[in-house]
Formats: sequence, C-alpha cells, structure tokens
Amino acid sequence: MNDIGGVHIKYLLHCPRQLWLYMRGYRPERRSDAVAYGEAVDDTTYTRRRDIDLGEAKVDWVTTGAVIHETKSSRAPAEQHEAQVRHYCLLLERRGVTVQHGLIHYPLIRRTVTVAWTPQARALAEDTEREAQTVIAQPTAPPRLERSRCRGCSYTDYCWGDS
Repeated sequence: MNDIGGVHIKYLLHCPRQLWLYMRGYRPERRSDAVAYGEAVDDTTYTRRRDIDLGEAKVDWVTTGAVIHETKSSRAPAEQHEAQVRHYCLLLERRGVTVQHGLIHYPLIRRTVTVAWTPQARALAEDTEREAQTVIAQPTAPPRLERSRCRGCSYTDYCWGDS
C-alpha cells in the first residue's frame, strides 16, 4: 500500500492523471511559479507555527484540542482543500489523536473555512483514500481532462505539449 498524503488527495481531486504521473516521479511543479507563490505564502503566514511531519503528509499546524490548520494561497475555497484536511484528520486519528475538526485559512482573502470531522467525514476521507490507491495502481495513465480545466496546471506541457 502506498502512503497517501495531502498532495495525493489534492492531485486526485484536481486531476487523476496528475496523481498518476506524480506517483511515477514526474514532478514539473518544481518549476511552477504558482507552487513557488504558494510556498512563499505558507512561509510568511502564521510564522510562529511549525509543520507537523506525519511522514506521508505535512500538516501546517495543530492547536490545543486537536484542531488541524491548513493554509492555502488560493483566492477561492475548493473541495480539494477540504478533502486534504479530512485526510489529515484521518491520518491523525489513526495515530490515536482525538481530532475535533479542521480549519482552512485563506490569508489572501482573509477567510477561514471549518471542516467538520464526523463519522460521515471519516467515511468520505476513507473513500477518497481508496480512490487514490485505485488511480495509483492503474497500469496506464488516466485520460487527460478537457484543456480548459488544465489552466495553471504545471503538468499541462506533459498532457498537451504535442497538441
């Protein structure tokens, strides 16, 4: 079984092909301005907090009462962000932590979104994790998305370079 972290969940929900390529070592995000920008926002926001390294995932921080915090550079909340936080809740729960809920911080728009941690959220996180495992195990890459959904993706050249 592959260790599934937050980036795997994010890529699965953005584009299964992106997850499949990532797991096979294709990593164009290292050259991405958007990724560099997101890292800069993370490095300069909530600087008194420390990442929690779970091996397969890095949680931005956890506060008293086991509230998971994630910071995003996006200007719009997205389901994939919530799915990442649910996955972090699941990973911590598997380590014996009684998780309360998660919070996603969007410093650029000064907004915080609460992510519930309920039995339904746990089941959804487990389903998403299984879906990621299924995509990773496929012998061939999933089909590419419509080109309009690829705007800003660092994998665009791989998927659409010859088109």
